[in-house]
Amino acid sequence: MKMHGTPNSSRRNLLKWTGAAAALTILPGMARVAMGSESGKLKIGIIGSGHVGSALGGVWAKAGNEVMFSSRDLENDKKLAAKVGANARAGTPLEAAAFGQVLVFAVPYRGLPDLIKSLGNSFQGKVVINASNPIPQRDGQVAAQAREKGAGVFDAQMLPGAYVVRAFNAVPAAHMASAHEDPGKIGLPIAGDRKAIEIASQLVREIGFVPVVVGGVDMAKYLLPGTPLAGEHTPEQIRSIAATLKP
Repeated sequence: MKMHGTPNSSRRNLLKWTGAAAALTILPGMARVAMGSESGKLKIGIIGSGHVGSALGGVWAKAGNEVMFSSRDLENDKKLAAKVGANARAGTPLEAAAFGQVLVFAVPYRGLPDLIKSLGNSFQGKVVINASNPIPQRDGQVAAQAREKGAGVFDAQMLPGAYVVRAFNAVPAAHMASAHEDPGKIGLPIAGDRKAIEIASQLVREIGFVPVVVGGVDMAKYLLPGTPLAGEHTPEQIRSIAATLKP
């Protein structure tokens, strides 16, 4: 894919964005999310308990967070929660959305419109990390629309009132399950709402990756498979690639 912009100007914009994100004071409505419990841990609703959702939820639960797995197969989710241990439980997607301070979507992209409709307003005011990728050959028209508009921008339009972040979009699920065993080696690009970046970064670190903020939702289009930031990179490599890109 052709990379746009000059490295110097793009790098300045990236540093300006990440500096602003780091300086933001979390809004009052998000204070409880940022703090979690007294231990700093969070309640996380996982919607989609396939390879990605189960890998992420398993590591987060073992790190001390409370996790609820959900999908269309509640019995499978119950078995998964029992396998993960004391910090995991199972429920319906609506129950997971109500339970979580942070929600994680890990479902085929074609299912997102109906899923989001079924959740009502339960996601509003919450951080939503979307690990689902729009693949037109698999997901049809909604994926084509997301690719045309930009996946992060499209997500934000589907989830009004949520703090949307894209992460875990272009690394193998096996790495998500094992990176914590040798943490701090692999960078993970994240892009999204500035108010949610700190929380998303915390969760990325717990998985074992180094979070690298590349911008807002308009930069999330570069996190998909087949784009410059896809695959395994060091944090320095991600910053170097991101500096050549523009919204």
